[in-house]
Amino acid sequence: MKTHLLALLSLFCIGTALAQTPRDERIARAVERMDDGDYDEATKKQVRYLMDHDRKELTESFYKDLEFGTGGLRGIMGVGSNRMNVYTVGAATQGLSNYLKKNFAGERVRVAVAHDSRNNSRMFAERVADIFASNGFQVFLFDALRPTPELSFAIRELKCHSGVVVTASHNPKEYNGYKAYWTDGSQVTAPHDKNIIAEVERITGVGQILTGRNPENIRILDERFDEKYLDAIHALSLSPESVKRHHDLKIVYTPLHGAGVRLVPASLRRYGFTNVTLVPEQAVIDGNFPTVASPNPEERKTMSMAIDLAAREGADLVLATDPDSDRIGVALRDRDGKYVLLNGNQTLVLLMSYQLTRWAESGRIDGHEYVVKTIVTSEMANAVAARFGVKCYECLTGFKYIAKIIRNHEGSDMKYIGGGEESFGYLAGDYVRDKDGVSACSLAAEAAAWAMDTMGLTLYEWLQRLYVEYGLYREGLLSVVRTGKEGADEIQRMMVDFRANPPRTILGSPVVKINDFLSLETQDLRTGEKRPIEQDASNVLQWYTEDGTKVSVRPSGTEPKIKFYFGVRAPLASVDDFGRVLGELDAKIDAIRKDLGLE
Repeated sequence: MKTHLLALLSLFCIGTALAQTPRDERIARAVERMDDGDYDEATKKQVRYLMDHDRKELTESFYKDLEFGTGGLRGIMGVGSNRMNVYTVGAATQGLSNYLKKNFAGERVRVAVAHDSRNNSRMFAERVADIFASNGFQVFLFDALRPTPELSFAIRELKCHSGVVVTASHNPKEYNGYKAYWTDGSQVTAPHDKNIIAEVERITGVGQILTGRNPENIRILDERFDEKYLDAIHALSLSPESVKRHHDLKIVYTPLHGAGVRLVPASLRRYGFTNVTLVPEQAVIDGNFPTVASPNPEERKTMSMAIDLAAREGADLVLATDPDSDRIGVALRDRDGKYVLLNGNQTLVLLMSYQLTRWAESGRIDGHEYVVKTIVTSEMANAVAARFGVKCYECLTGFKYIAKIIRNHEGSDMKYIGGGEESFGYLAGDYVRDKDGVSACSLAAEAAAWAMDTMGLTLYEWLQRLYVEYGLYREGLLSVVRTGKEGADEIQRMMVDFRANPPRTILGSPVVKINDFLSLETQDLRTGEKRPIEQDASNVLQWYTEDGTKVSVRPSGTEPKIKFYFGVRAPLASVDDFGRVLGELDAKIDAIRKDLGLE
């Protein structure tokens, strides 16, 4: 076989300019390694097929290693070093295992493993469990798909040192991923993230990966464990009497072919809701996600089947979760009976306002409570927290940073209430340390029952009332894509230029404050005063204007793009003015884009 592979490899290289490049030398070496006897025949067969029939895909599959980033792996599934497969997953798991053995020397390491509904997720999860067991660890493997937040819960409940969930979140069907967690149930943060990456990079051959040993170390977690997770979610309930009076609230829920299919309805039943309808076509577990182009509840097109069903049923509330059920999508009926898909900021403000209102009404707020939001999430969250005398912490984008703040306050007299991010993630309570779409769905339904019970308002009407109270906050996002090395270099140049030459005005309003999260310094441009930012360092800039506009600039950590987040605000005299003022703010965001030369 080696002769055959080398012959094919020669044919691949001869007559192509690419053969002269270091990249192609790397590809040649990577392909040749497929013949070393450690790879399965199916993989070798697929590589030979690519060599004969699809050189472009061969290049894409081997030109680099799939990077183990600060959160784990994410990539297209297939053969090759740049794809998600049993070998890249294996290398990641062995590297993580080696780090765990060093970090917890002398202890019996305990790990939990879960997966979502994606193609190959079960296979990858079983490979992860096998490698952990082969390294001598006690392994807790769920018997079938589970929400990502339940993995976080399991780590805490079972006193594990680490855990892995196999998921690519809401990415298209071609993708899968691998997220690594630490002892507190949060995704790994510094210094462990970089240290794990270093160990993964030391895995250079399949022979270094331990497999097929100690199967007795694997313990299966079944539906009995789910009850503990559901108990913890039910403990978050704030308005059981309102639910009793409105138990028949019409709810349409879609799991989008994913892991929420059983536990979201089960949690809603625990809360007392009796009129929950699943979208039948999307309640089928299928990693091809046949009813949607992308299983992302942030998109109207993805939610259309659920909204259409809600319209036919006259539903009060539409709920959705992504394939691993950490994100929540919410659609509400407006005054005209049309369903409005909330953005992540609106969902966060509603859930946070509900929690804080009920905590205050029950006398649970005494000045030692806090909430958390990311730096690019709506400033309305700050205003809501201030109204109740609750501290609002801000952190970098990524739920692991919210978890870090919670971790830093453990053992203090400060109590976490809730928090989240603009990307459709929310966590109430600290029983897990990742965003939880299961509990968020139950709280959203309970908030709807409470609003109707106490104020005679729908959840959408209550949101409008909140805008009258706090002002109408509106957010926008623009992603500028720049592919390849040239694109990456351009993005870096843009950040350098923004630091050297920040805008002095935005739509005529003077820039009065700049936050630089790389230098960890905030500057008041009116006084010249500079103060340190108590935060993790990240390549993010923020500009604040005199009229309350906020612009955040952040290169993506996972995609070839730079993101611009816009936040504007205007007073809202009455609900009747909502449509007009909203249109004015949307027009202002468009004008800001043009003013900054982004269109």
